[in-house]
Amino acid sequence: MKFHEVALFGVCVAPISIMMIAAWLLSIALRRLADRVGLLRLAWHPALFGFAIYIITLSTIVLMAAR
Repeated sequence: MKFHEVALFGVCVAPISIMMIAAWLLSIALRRLADRVGLLRLAWHPALFGFAIYIITLSTIVLMAAR
């Protein structure tokens, strides 16, 4: 399990930052889907629910990249 720096337009970027951006974009889509379905109405605290979606998405991306 080795993560190497990524050269992005001549700047070395840590791979976790790219994974965080990907998780953020995916969690936005998942939050909108949850809002459309009506799942956010059932959540006790919608902001915490959105944060949990982000953390679950980020951990899934990191675990898939570690394989």
